Amino acid sequence: MVMTDATRAAAPRAGSRRSQNDPTDTDSTKVDPTKADPTEVGRTEVGATVAAGRAAQELNLKRGEFELAVHLSIVRIAAEQAGGRPRVSREEIDRLRSGDGFPDTLRERVRTVGTAEGARLLGISPVRFTRLARAGCITPVAFHLNRYRAIVWLYLAQELVGFAAEAPQLLTGNSPAWMRTCLDAGTDWRTRNWRSHRIERLLSRTEDPWGRAAVLACALDPVQLAEVVDDPYERAYLRRVQPGPVFGPPGSVAARDTMTHLMRADDPDEILWRRVNLVLELDSARETRPAPHPGDDRRPDPDCSVPGPVSLPAPPPVSDSGPVQVAGLLARLGLRTREVLRRAGEERSSGEAR
Repeated sequence: MVMTDATRAAAPRAGSRRSQNDPTDTDSTKVDPTKADPTEVGRTEVGATVAAGRAAQELNLKRGEFELAVHLSIVRIAAEQAGGRPRVSREEIDRLRSGDGFPDTLRERVRTVGTAEGARLLGISPVRFTRLARAGCITPVAFHLNRYRAIVWLYLAQELVGFAAEAPQLLTGNSPAWMRTCLDAGTDWRTRNWRSHRIERLLSRTEDPWGRAAVLACALDPVQLAEVVDDPYERAYLRRVQPGPVFGPPGSVAARDTMTHLMRADDPDEILWRRVNLVLELDSARETRPAPHPGDDRRPDPDCSVPGPVSLPAPPPVSDSGPVQVAGLLARLGLRTREVLRRAGEERSSGEAR
C-alpha cells in the first residue's frame, strides 16, 4: 500500500516526539492551554501547513471537491515550493471550519451536477439543458470520462440556480432566434467556455510572469508554441513552471490526454487571441528574468577573453513603415507574413493610383 502525504502525516512515529514549538508540526493533537505556554502554542500555529490530502480530510471534502475548491479560490493554498505539491495553511483550514453551517455550506459551494441532475434542478428537460450549454448560456466547471471514455460535463449547482433566477425566460417557451441560429450552425461553446474559465482561474492563482505565460502556453499545441516561442530553453522552462493539479496528474492516460486536448484552442480566432496574449506575457517575463539556459551557473574563465560587441551597419531608412510594422507583429506571433505583405502592397499601390 502506498502511503500518501495525508497518511504519513497522520501515522505515529515510534520512538520520536515532536516539539511543541516546531513550526512544521501538522499533527492534529490538541494542546491543553492550561498546561502549555501560550506563546509556544501561538508559535506552533503560525506558518504551519498541511498537505492537500490532509486538508481535504479536515475539511470533509472529497479529492475532486477539494481540487475544485482550490480551483475556484474557495480554499487558498500556501506558496508552492519548487517541485513540491501545494499545501494549505493551518489558519486557512481554521477559517473554513469556523464558517456557519460547516461542512454542509462548504460542500454546497463545490457541488457539481451532470446534465440529468442539472435539468431537474432547473425544471427543464435534458435536451433543453444541453441546448443551453451548447449555446454558451451555462458553462461547465469540470468534466470526467465515463466507461466509454466519453466526456461528461459537470456544472456548479449554485451557478445553475443563479442562472435560473437571472434568465427565467430561457427555461420556458421557444428558444430565441439567436440561439436557434447558433445551434443550427453546429456551434458548441462548452469546451471553449470551460477552457477560458479555467485559464482565467489559473492566471488568478499566480503573479509570476513566467507562470502566467506557462498557463497561456497550454492553449497552444507544440507546433504553434514553437512558432511563437522559438527558444527551446524558454519552451522547456514554460513546461517546468506550468501549474499542475493539486493531487498531481490523473492516473489514467485517457484522462491526461483528454485534459491536454481540451486545453488547446481549436478556433482560428481563439488561437490568434492566445498567441497575442502569450507574446505580451512573454515580454513581461523576459523583463523580469531570463529563462535559465545551460551554463548559466558557470563562472566565466578570467583567462578567457570575451569578444566585444560587433558593429553592424545601420539599416536603410524606410519611407513608409506600415507594412513593416505589420510584418514585425505577425512575425512575433509566429504567423506567415508573405501573403499579408503582398496584399498590403497591392492595396497601397491601388490607393496611390487612385
